[in-house]
Amino acid sequence: MSEAPPRVNIPLVPFADHLGLQIHMAVEGRSEVRYTPLPEHLNSFHVVHGGVCMTLLDVTMATAARSLEEGMGVVTIEMKSSFMRPAQGELVGEGRILHRTATMAFVEASIRDAKGQLCTHGTGTFKYVRKLAVGSRKAQSLQLPQDMQPVIATD
Repeated sequence: MSEAPPRVNIPLVPFADHLGLQIHMAVEGRSEVRYTPLPEHLNSFHVVHGGVCMTLLDVTMATAARSLEEGMGVVTIEMKSSFMRPAQGELVGEGRILHRTATMAFVEASIRDAKGQLCTHGTGTFKYVRKLAVGSRKAQSLQLPQDMQPVIATD
């Protein structure tokens, strides 16, 4: 019986769990996330929707970043995605840290299909944040100066 792949500092992410993303490995700045598409995750061309691929890239990169820092989470600061071919069937996301500072991780990830063909590639910047216990702190409303009215930009 083979030993389970290493996995550190990776909590359950409800949205990723809802999509069926499975973290297979996360250690030393590298990650592997597997995904089996469901019919409702396809677009009108009957291939995996680009938003699902972007989520797989995001989770794969974040998982790689989190694997280096116990007690810290990450938030996505920016992300770029490139789509090379339609993503179909079983997919595997592989992530790795390219560079790390005290507060940021610069990461890349690739999604490959069951034939090993590159479907999607992404890069992202992630900020390390201290994890809070669930429910320990409530969000506070934005406190604007009295003379400043909230503005919603529509451009």
